Amino acid sequence: MQHALAPDPGLRFSSPLEYARTLRSAQDATLAGSPDPAFSPSLLESWRRSLALGINPEQHSPVHLHDVSEARSLGAGHRLASVVPALSQMLADESAAGRHLLIVTDHLGEVLWRVGSGSALRQADSLEFVEGADWSESGIGTNAISEALITGGPAQLFSAEHLVRTHHDWACTAAPIRDPFSGEIVGVLDVSGPIDTVTPDSLRMVRCGVRLAEELLRSAGPTAELSPRAAVGLSRPGTASTLFLRLLGDKPTAELDGGRGVPITLRRAEILALLASRTQGWSAEELAYQLHGEDGAAATIRTEMHRIRAVLGAVVEPNPYRFAAGVTVVSDADAVAGYLRAGRLGEALAAYPARLLNRSNNLAVELMRDELNEAVAASVRSSGDADLISRWCASDMGSCDIAAASALARLTGPEDARFQLVRARMDRIDRELRA
Repeated sequence: MQHALAPDPGLRFSSPLEYARTLRSAQDATLAGSPDPAFSPSLLESWRRSLALGINPEQHSPVHLHDVSEARSLGAGHRLASVVPALSQMLADESAAGRHLLIVTDHLGEVLWRVGSGSALRQADSLEFVEGADWSESGIGTNAISEALITGGPAQLFSAEHLVRTHHDWACTAAPIRDPFSGEIVGVLDVSGPIDTVTPDSLRMVRCGVRLAEELLRSAGPTAELSPRAAVGLSRPGTASTLFLRLLGDKPTAELDGGRGVPITLRRAEILALLASRTQGWSAEELAYQLHGEDGAAATIRTEMHRIRAVLGAVVEPNPYRFAAGVTVVSDADAVAGYLRAGRLGEALAAYPARLLNRSNNLAVELMRDELNEAVAASVRSSGDADLISRWCASDMGSCDIAAASALARLTGPEDARFQLVRARMDRIDRELRA
């Protein structure tokens, strides 16, 4: 016997607005505890996972992994950059009348490209469907992109099949793009727009787009670039592994067991730096407060941990969050501190090219940054070595160290070229600050 609220699937394309109304009622009933057969068991399971992650069906914004400019930079260097122009020509509509969007994400669901008309882009902006947004299940809840990633196959979600209600006016069709040589997912192709823009051919066209992308990747030949999982391997609790974190400067990376360095976002680098600073671990609530203050949400931290494990494997264990047993964590900042403790100041300077996560404005990270910088500065100033002090003053970290410059003047005299270079640089910096 048909459920009283079950929408007629025949209306999906013939009368999409009517179908969407009945589908919304079916979602209301389902979320209230009376599952409607309009929704498949796999879709309901995705809703349950999303709700457990803290996704709010009433109003939820996606996690933003990068700002728009950063995401576009990542896209420019991504392997799929070479196929996006062909996909745009095949599937996008940038005319004034265009109503749908072409979206391409990376292998984890982060939006890297959007192509469409100005009006379609503005509609997407209202949903924060923008470059850098996480459209995986943990980032925004059940949607076509997340379903394509989880099932490994094409997916089409219409109106209230999306968990979040602000997406109920949209229909999305997506399919994964795979490396033609390894079979690994390298990204997701998605076409999204208002519910009355979807047609019986939408899924076929997306599949055609995927085939085109994979043929273009095949013609380009196998890439030497490894996926993040292949690059660092998957650590397993109880096995001996070494995780090396490169935290100095503005391009943090992680390397597992001597593997290739994998770029990590600033937020994840901050989390890993905090985990490395405390052996007893952190609760999700503690990390949320450290990173976001009073507005921090534990669900956001759990999402980031999910992304960290997706890239690095099981290097972090929960309850509390800390590095897994058998994983030894070292960083380039640790190396600098180690050289200082051993009195090897020349090597400490050589190993200290930039401040710790110098783009971070997180207070906890700033304290760690200042602690390391002052340790280097104080050690160099007290060394009595004019060459070391000169090198320190010539670096970005020591360029404004007046005490170091004064120590150099006492050691060399005002006519020494080393002091003159330091003074000239400090004068230039002072003029720039006054300008």
